[in-house]
Amino acid sequence: MSNGELKKLKVVAYSDPQFNDKVGDGEFTTLVNPEKYKFNYKIEQNEDQASGTSDLAPKFNKKLPEDLELEFLFDRSGVIVHYGTDPNSSSDDKVFKDEGEGIIDDIEKFKKVILDYNGEEHKPNYLVISWGTLLFKGSLKEMSIEFKLFKPDGTPIRAVAKAKFQGFVEDDLRVAKENNQSPDLTHLRTVKEGDTLPLMTHRVYGDSKYYLEVAKVNDLTSFRNLEVGSEIFFPPIEKIS
Repeated sequence: MSNGELKKLKVVAYSDPQFNDKVGDGEFTTLVNPEKYKFNYKIEQNEDQASGTSDLAPKFNKKLPEDLELEFLFDRSGVIVHYGTDPNSSSDDKVFKDEGEGIIDDIEKFKKVILDYNGEEHKPNYLVISWGTLLFKGSLKEMSIEFKLFKPDGTPIRAVAKAKFQGFVEDDLRVAKENNQSPDLTHLRTVKEGDTLPLMTHRVYGDSKYYLEVAKVNDLTSFRNLEVGSEIFFPPIEKIS
């Protein structure tokens, strides 16, 4: 239930695609909420036509993860008014005032969260962007920053960052969304709280009866007490002896 409190868009950075390990200082809250955001969807089609089929009917492969486009406004000109929970409080007003560095610190903090590479994997951080009904998981695809207002000495005090993020979902969710449970596929699954081997086997193959074979392949002595975070290998069922 809304209580009238102003919620800011937040970006949180993680070092892993499961969003378990938060990057140190990897959180950014917008100074000003966006006026809009846009999702872009793309359908992948197989251009190779089977013999005897019409060229007008390309084969549908899958829905690719969506792109999210967002604009971030940085402003310390003092012109923008902050609307907080207490109209008599000025505690939040300072975020829009220049304290000597203009928006330099704001921009650098923003870039550190969404643009910096993960030191170990040499990949951009994995990001969770949340605001209202928006909950997006992905990573930065491209970004431009336009500086629009300056102090007499050239220090920028207003800028707009236009960013495009590539979305994705965890493997289990993607499999569920695409119903991609063909028994001839090899699967690697991470054990989560509450998982049992029969349950995980049913998710992969659509039938839990193969759990003993999966236990044998993975040298498991217990199919109930699985270690959370461990990985279980599910081979093609026709290759299980």
